[in-house]
Amino acid sequence: MTLIIATFYKFVPLPDYREKQREILAFCQQQEIKGTILLATEGINGTIAGPREAIAVILAFLQSDRRFANVEYKESQTETPPFERLKVRLKSEIVTFGVPDADPGDRVGTYIPPQRWNELINDPEVTVIDTRNDYEVEIGTFKGAENPQTHSFREFPDYVRTHLDPKKHQKVAMFCTGGIRCEKATAYLLQQGFSEVYHLKGGILKYLAEIPAEESLWEGECFVFDDRVAVQHGLEEGQYELCRSCGHPISQADKDSSSYQEGISCPHCFHTLTEAKRSRQQERQRQWQQKHKN
Repeated sequence: MTLIIATFYKFVPLPDYREKQREILAFCQQQEIKGTILLATEGINGTIAGPREAIAVILAFLQSDRRFANVEYKESQTETPPFERLKVRLKSEIVTFGVPDADPGDRVGTYIPPQRWNELINDPEVTVIDTRNDYEVEIGTFKGAENPQTHSFREFPDYVRTHLDPKKHQKVAMFCTGGIRCEKATAYLLQQGFSEVYHLKGGILKYLAEIPAEESLWEGECFVFDDRVAVQHGLEEGQYELCRSCGHPISQADKDSSSYQEGISCPHCFHTLTEAKRSRQQERQRQWQQKHKN
């Protein structure tokens, strides 16, 4: 069966987010969809999967609340269920940034649709920044984009303070997977005095869905937070897997490495593998193989 993967978010005041959790969880359980929805006082952020009919019902239900009427929404397809369970969680932020004053509800950068993105990032006066984490950037990014080399989005404000200057970097264009991180990143840069701040509307996923491969400036694959691991142009499933020991994306070259042992280690975690950890991973791998054999 073909399943629809729907990603959506909206920054909007949600003082009743605790009450909404119970309501949304109960309704999603009725539709038997799976995935994760985050709720906070600043809004909603979710990725869910299920039959098209069920996804349509869920989105209609959410949009019946006027605050979610124009929620940012994207979809892709898969033949394999990308989630094992349903979670509706309460959070302090729907995307963790750690700077309360960076409020996308106040102001954000200029949205650039995928069709105009190439022109913008080809402008030599524009500094192009990938706001994602280093393990995401490692498997794919836009040609010429700067990598902040962050391990979490919380580190991005420090990168801005140490590497960017409003007087020197007068035009800044940023992008992320689905657009949500750039909402906060652009709000933060505007707060710090940057005058021309742009972000890719709909994120990388929208770009890969709408821009033909022959016209694309994207290089590699795009990491996604579900069992597909990564996607390519047209949002086709990519070639990466996850190391079951450390959770890092791994390529076929990684699997061909002498440091790779399925379920035990990969080139990204081999150097931290103690004997105690090896024993634990061997037992987990044995359990995993037994589970999937049955």
